[in-house]
Order: sequence, then structure tokens, then C-alpha cells
Amino acid sequence: MDMKGSVWQPVEGIIPPLVTPLSGPDELDHAGLERLLERVLQGGVHAVFILGTSGEAPSLSYRLRRELVRRVCQQVNGRVPVWVGITDTAMAEAVALGRLAAEAGAAALVTAPPYYFPAGQPELIHFIRLLVAELPLPLILYNMPQMTKVRFEPDTLAVLMELEKVVGLKDSSGDLDYFRRAVELARRRADWRVWMGPEEWLAEALELGGHGGVNGGAQIVPEWFVGLFEAHRKGDMPRVMELRSRIRELGRIYTVGRHASAVVKGLKCALALLGVCRDDMAPPFESFRAPEREKVRAILAGLGLLDATVRAGSGQG
Repeated sequence: MDMKGSVWQPVEGIIPPLVTPLSGPDELDHAGLERLLERVLQGGVHAVFILGTSGEAPSLSYRLRRELVRRVCQQVNGRVPVWVGITDTAMAEAVALGRLAAEAGAAALVTAPPYYFPAGQPELIHFIRLLVAELPLPLILYNMPQMTKVRFEPDTLAVLMELEKVVGLKDSSGDLDYFRRAVELARRRADWRVWMGPEEWLAEALELGGHGGVNGGAQIVPEWFVGLFEAHRKGDMPRVMELRSRIRELGRIYTVGRHASAVVKGLKCALALLGVCRDDMAPPFESFRAPEREKVRAILAGLGLLDATVRAGSGQG
């Protein structure tokens, strides 16, 4: 496999798709980013994923994306693998970011189908073939039809699995039947992995044979998600069900807002209330205002995640 010395080490477990802490429309919240990374690493996660949907990647400048990749790889410093999202409408930009990620020390790249013009499945296959020929790292496919208008159909996955540098699938469709079919396909390759995106289905995904979760809530309480994964491995189903219930209650933060951006707003608001990082959103989006923030605060408090000091504070990290 020509990956310029990179060897794919399959990851099983919890990989949080990190938010991008911001201090302005095109500026990183450096201190918040450091706290966020240490939070998830100390929580036992198995890798980290930046520049995905939770990371607001399409809304960030290329300059900021490059800065984020370098800073994250430098701080993580090999403690866990770093995955970098390179989804773009322009293949040249995806390749450029992928090459920079490799130079910075990332372990793998992630791409959803190009958005705006919906690609047909033959076009999608053609695109991935062209893309991997230019990339220096393994590539994980990201099935996110809610955002891209296109999904990686099972027949397409079967074809793309023949490409050695394509090594897995993150499925955020929420379609358990699709996930099951993807897991069945994964049995064709010993190094192919399938991870669940929506965290409310993490336990079910593991039961179906999935290899872990790429779950936004794992940056809020990483121990719950890592604990659920480990409990499932041990066959401790009462513990799995206990943590599943907590994770689903935490997931109420995603329904506080009315728009598609509510998921990221909920994550950032929760992290701000916990003193981890600021909750500034990249334009065109705004962070939650006081009524929504209080709803998120109540959810966190109900789960015992806010102490009296944090409840009384401003919530800004």
C-alpha cells in the first residue's frame, strides 16, 4: 500500500468528532481547543476526528482548517490517532488538506460525498478512485446523506472496498438496516471497520457487529461512551443499558434548537457551560441565546454534570 510509510492500524472504540472552538468568525479559541483535547484524551477515547460535521468544516476558511490540523496533531502528539475530514466540493482542496494532514502527523482522512451537485453512484466511485490515488493516508468514507444529498449505496461500498487505501465507513444516516448491511460487507476485509455516528444507536450498532462510535457527546462525557463500549466488550449488558439511557438523555441537547445547526449549537453550548471552550459558531450560524442556553443547562444539571460553581457562572470557557 503506497501511503508514504503510513500503515493503517484499525481503530475500534470511541472517536469523538470534535467541535472547532472559536473566539471569532475566523479565529481559533486556542485555550479552549487545548482543554477540549485533554478532556477527551483523559476520558480514554481511542482516536479523535476533526473537521467533520460537528467541527463545522464547510464553514471554516482553509487557513483556519490548516491551523487546526497542525495544532491538534501537535498537542495529541501520537497519544491516539488523529483523523482529519477533507470533504470538499473541489478535489484539489481535499487533496491539499490531506497532504498537509499527513505532514502534520494525522493517521487517517475522512470524506463524505462532495456536496452541492449530487453525484450519481458511478460518479462517486470515480471520485473516490481519483481521490485515493492522490492521498498519502488511509481514507474513511463518511455516509451523511442528510447533509450531502447522496449516500454511499451498499453496492458502491462493495466496489470501493476493493481499494486498499479505503479502510472503513462512518455511518451517520441513522438507518440501522443500512448499518447492518455495511457491517456484513466489512467481513470481506480484515482491516475494514464500520463506526456509528448517531450516539442514540451506539449500543445497537455494537450489537450488530459495529466497531465503535464517532459520537459528538463523547466530547462532553467521554467516560460514558468509552464505558459503554468497554461494557459491551465484556458482555455487561446492564451497564450498557444504564449508560445507553444516560447518553440518550444527554442527546436532548440536540433538540433544543429548531434548525439543522442545532446539533453543533447544542454541543458547543454544553461545552461552554462546562467551562471547556467558547461556544462561538462560524458564520452564518449563531450560538444559542439565553432561553436555549438555559434549556441545555437544565439537561446537564439533571444529569449531574454541572456543579454549583459552574451553574452560577457565565458558562463561557
